Amino acid sequence: MKRLHLFLIKSFLGPFIATFFIAIFLLLMQFLWKYIDDLVGKGLDFNQIALLLFYASARFVPIALPIAMLLASVMVFGKLGEQYELVALKSAGISLPRILFPITLLVITLSYGSFLFSNYVMPIANLKNGSMIYDIQKKKPSLNIKEGIFYKDIEGFSMKINEKNTSKNTLKDIIIYDHTSKSGNDKVIIAERGIMQLTPDEKFLELILYNGHSYIDIPNKKKKNPYRTTHFKEDLIRLDLASFSKSTNSEKLYKGHYAMLNNKQLDFAIDSLEIKYQDKEKLFSKNITNKYTTSTEVDSIINLNTLPPTEKKQQYDIAINNLRALKSVAKSNKDDLEYRKIIITKHKIEWHRKLSLAVACLLLFLIGAPLGSIIRKGGFGIPVLVSVLFFILFHVVNIVGEKSAKDLSIQAFEGMWLANLVFLPLAISLIYKAKNDAKLFDFSNLTMLFKRLIKKKQLQ
Repeated sequence: MKRLHLFLIKSFLGPFIATFFIAIFLLLMQFLWKYIDDLVGKGLDFNQIALLLFYASARFVPIALPIAMLLASVMVFGKLGEQYELVALKSAGISLPRILFPITLLVITLSYGSFLFSNYVMPIANLKNGSMIYDIQKKKPSLNIKEGIFYKDIEGFSMKINEKNTSKNTLKDIIIYDHTSKSGNDKVIIAERGIMQLTPDEKFLELILYNGHSYIDIPNKKKKNPYRTTHFKEDLIRLDLASFSKSTNSEKLYKGHYAMLNNKQLDFAIDSLEIKYQDKEKLFSKNITNKYTTSTEVDSIINLNTLPPTEKKQQYDIAINNLRALKSVAKSNKDDLEYRKIIITKHKIEWHRKLSLAVACLLLFLIGAPLGSIIRKGGFGIPVLVSVLFFILFHVVNIVGEKSAKDLSIQAFEGMWLANLVFLPLAISLIYKAKNDAKLFDFSNLTMLFKRLIKKKQLQ
């Protein structure tokens, strides 16, 4: 029996490790596709790129593990079924649960490892990855300026361009708002085209503008909105990038984010946020009660009919204004409370995510193993297709649950455990079918029913 257990574990480990790294690679390609615009042309050396990819890969481990479990289990047990090894084991008196037992223990161990990784390693990986992406995005802001969108990350300036050629660093239709005087938009520069470049020491961003004009407000009490217009054929603007050199504190920006916390820290954060939410709710209720439902106002409303028409109209106007103010305050507080509730829910989602993904490893194995023994096909053909279809369905249900939780339609634990709860009956059903050597889809009863109906029609 020990040899059989070792044989099954060795048969499972090879495909599992292979599919795990394939899943990590595919998820990493998705990550690169998402951030390719922020990474290209930033002058990153090999060590920086390798470190960024390492932290990004670490983030994908809890997601890649369930995919690898499903793929490996379908492939291994499909191959065992295809080569009639499962039939031989069953004929020797070894039941399917007993065959699954050694690999199930291994999967439980890996699932617990997935939780530990999600709880202790992934928050650090998220923090490092997020801070590195932030630093890279801020390293050369000239390449972060998007077409048709105001760029406001350079202190004291807002700029927008309609067209940009990254390879030549040329710009067209440029608008720059200068806020350095801290008097609002008192200086506006408009140019037809320009060239954007960094100084050799990378401390300044130079904009060489062509065919433009600038508007400068001049404070003058005698004239309304006085300004001075200057036309130019060529102008040079130097933007100080000193604020971007302070990248050492970038981790502090993300340190309190819910994705950077373990479950113990999340518990503490959730308790603190809920106390603040309740205090805010009580304060709002108390202010509304004290301000808008006093006894004097009630008395004045009761005696309103005794007043002259002019005073009566004034009282109506006062009441309408109070109602408008009440509506505005109520809406503002409602939005604030809803935002606080969403933040609390996101913390709870992250708390449940670590556990649900760990349980998903075991659940998808319990789906994949009997599924492979039923379809009896090994290799990367049908097993991969079936596994991908099942995982896509699992992922879609999981996304729907998470999104519903974030929208406050359902509770956080309901949203994060929805996919597991939906697939649990499927796992039980597949194990039952595999144990009894039943077909995946048995249409024999339906075909018999159709045949009987056809015969009845023929006899009539």
